[in-house]
Amino acid sequence: MEHESMSSKQQPGQHSCNIEDGGARVRNIVPAMSTPLASIFGSGFLVVVPVLASAVGPYAIPAMIVVAFIAFLVGTIVRHNILCAEPVLAKGSKQFTVMVERLSDFALVIAYVISVCLYVHILSSFVLVSFELDTAFNKSLLTTIVIAVITVIGLLGGLKPLEKLERWALYVTILILALLLVLFAVYDVNQFLVQGHFSLPEMPERSAWEIVTIVAGTLIIVQGFETTRYLGENFDPLTRIRVARWSQYFSLSIYVLFVTLAQPIVPVLNGNYGDNSLITLAATASLFLPLPLIIAASMSQFSAAVADTLAAAANMKEASRERISARWGYLLVGAAAIVLAWSSSTFEVIALASRAFAFYYLLQCLVAFTVCRNIRERIRFVFIGLILSFVLLFAVPAG
Repeated sequence: MEHESMSSKQQPGQHSCNIEDGGARVRNIVPAMSTPLASIFGSGFLVVVPVLASAVGPYAIPAMIVVAFIAFLVGTIVRHNILCAEPVLAKGSKQFTVMVERLSDFALVIAYVISVCLYVHILSSFVLVSFELDTAFNKSLLTTIVIAVITVIGLLGGLKPLEKLERWALYVTILILALLLVLFAVYDVNQFLVQGHFSLPEMPERSAWEIVTIVAGTLIIVQGFETTRYLGENFDPLTRIRVARWSQYFSLSIYVLFVTLAQPIVPVLNGNYGDNSLITLAATASLFLPLPLIIAASMSQFSAAVADTLAAAANMKEASRERISARWGYLLVGAAAIVLAWSSSTFEVIALASRAFAFYYLLQCLVAFTVCRNIRERIRFVFIGLILSFVLLFAVPAG
């Protein structure tokens, strides 16, 4: 359990670093949730079903629950550091903590670069399949073009206005998700009424080690809650802690429900799982779903790629103590993402991004460990750190 409640007399940095969250106002929490939710739903809902089906077949639901639980555990680290680490970092009183935090900033830049490639790769896959041009070369080519456009806009100083797309992309994504949930549920009920049971995908021929390492590579699917660490200019720690928690409650519940309702439709894929398989599932549930799904995917992925390009460039500038300007940051991010686009498939980028974020979260575990004197919490940090170390070392792509 999280320990985030303390009396008003207790100061940040003391033993348990707990805080009472009852005072955070809903009117502050709701708008603040848009950033983490946009990131968490960014690409995950588009690929989670085929990735888990490829790994564990009929056991996708318990696998999704495990991934959600691990993500929530990692989220406790982020929330702990908002309260306990930020005051220490502001004072600069612990040099080791400051050094690890700075290293984690560089790690986050790398993770964001990989995410930019991932988002645009998925965008390309969903767009190209509608024109029957979904080949590896075409995906890499379109990914390169889109990333190049984002980079050029950034170099010309125009990325900031595109941030406004994030909230609209989130609204469209949630609307399409709601449609998918409703129509998947209708399909499932009809299937049960006709057959008397639900169809489930077959279990792939994989060893226990393969299953665990593939599921470990899905951490990126529910990543995004760490963005609350970087909203300090707009929201106080109390609000950000509560926002991070409620964003995870909402998004992880939707993910589990989404995977559950999709399971009876997955057999139509006949074991052929691709990064755009959700389009086939959507078409099975309703002939009218694929087009809005492709539009939502394009909007959400482009918006997420812009947001992560901005975040990576800003983190690069801060971590380098402004030796690297924002424009150079855009150029470096774009160039690295383009190289990655030609060297990896979508599923490979998913696993790579999971490992990159696992490294960042692992460093955040270390930051939390250095500012906490509560033995119980330190044991929890070590436990979470071991899980993240496994993801970092052994996560592999599905497929």
